[in-house]
Amino acid sequence: MLAACGTRLPDAAFPSVQGTTVVTTEQPGTGAGTASSAPTTSTTTGPDGAAQGPGGSTGVVPSAGPGSGLTNGRPNTASDTGVTPTTITLGQIVSRANPFDPKAFVGPFYGAAAFVADLNARGGINGRTVKLVTCDDHGDGNRNTSCVHSLIDSSHVFALVAQSIFTYGGASYVQQKAVPDVGSQPVDTAYDRYSHLWDVYGESYPRNGTIGYNGKLIGGTEVYQYFKQKFGGSLKAGVVYYNVASSTRFGQSIANGLRAEGYSVVEKQINFALPDFDSAVLDMKSQGVKYVYDALDTGGNVSLCRAMDADGLSPQVTAKVTTTQGWVGSIQSDYSDSPGCRNKLWATGNDLNYEDRDRPQVKRFRDAMARLHLDSPDQLSEWALEGWAGAQWLTDAMRSCGAALTRKCVEDFMGSGKPYTAGGLLTARSFAKGPAQKTSYTCINAARWQDGHGWVTQVADMNKNCFDAKQISYSP
Repeated sequence: MLAACGTRLPDAAFPSVQGTTVVTTEQPGTGAGTASSAPTTSTTTGPDGAAQGPGGSTGVVPSAGPGSGLTNGRPNTASDTGVTPTTITLGQIVSRANPFDPKAFVGPFYGAAAFVADLNARGGINGRTVKLVTCDDHGDGNRNTSCVHSLIDSSHVFALVAQSIFTYGGASYVQQKAVPDVGSQPVDTAYDRYSHLWDVYGESYPRNGTIGYNGKLIGGTEVYQYFKQKFGGSLKAGVVYYNVASSTRFGQSIANGLRAEGYSVVEKQINFALPDFDSAVLDMKSQGVKYVYDALDTGGNVSLCRAMDADGLSPQVTAKVTTTQGWVGSIQSDYSDSPGCRNKLWATGNDLNYEDRDRPQVKRFRDAMARLHLDSPDQLSEWALEGWAGAQWLTDAMRSCGAALTRKCVEDFMGSGKPYTAGGLLTARSFAKGPAQKTSYTCINAARWQDGHGWVTQVADMNKNCFDAKQISYSP
């Protein structure tokens, strides 16, 4: 159960072409544009940073410009499915319509679309223009399977990129066809199970067909450590979740992590059909709760915040803590009638704040989003930034292959075990496999919402804001 990010484009931005949408450099989803002309470039690094191949070298060869089909004096060839001498076709499934919120899963699409447009304007990948084909699965597992077959069997995509899928019904077919799925959001547990699926956070799980470690996933306590160290004082936390299995499991995993760090926890389960947030809030207030966490959707969070203001909990709490998925630009409007709670919102994550345009990596993302008119508060979000980063990760992997672009080469890059940061946009992550650990050294960023300023970064350097976090096992 995820908080929302971004919002949906107008329906005209998602025209259907046999069930898919072609995104070009003119406008995502219109199918009206073509790859922009760009001056000839000689690339020695990946976007915003060096593209390190498995052997430690950059693996990047000079490009003779878009459409030339030449790299380093050697001609590009149709070296794999979805690859021609001048083009690369990628696919993306988006659960734009879904059972919870049409805004919830579209953020990564915005970021990936902006990245592809910017990439093509800069010359593409080693002389090849990138085409992105998308499919909306409506958050339904059967429709997802249809999207997977359409992209793989009909559109013949080379790889999938920066996906945000609610129910990944077609994941086993992606695995069977050995199609790399790179830089995606692990909403569904498929990314903790299949070896050809590479999420945007990196994983140490075996991914040998079984979820996580023998059916168990691991969650760290770094966020709880951060607030404990920053504020000290009372460690009384409330955790709010629905009486829906997935929400309950995630909420209880939060509660277990908090307890592992010494917090006293008040768990409040909300009836999804007949929610009573006031009773939950009044109880948390009477018990002296200082931190509020949740496993709710966006509507639930809005209702929770409204009750926190109305029932007097907001002045008492130190922080109403949300995740990367709740790190969105539409806070002012979403929480318009709960200003007290709104200004107690904190978000944590593992990448730079999308508001920090003084950082060159973020500025490039924001400029590209603006060129595609995807820079409204309803569209800017941390998940959009991670969609950009996921597309960059795949791009750096593809660029490392030079003229001989193959799926195997891309997966060799992804599975090298070398830390990847997208040129400093992300904290370091990799897919170095290993056994379950009791602790993990983890670095995080944190931001606080402030009216008039938006999300204000609270960490001087996210790569130095690190914790030896306990690893808590839970059932997905």
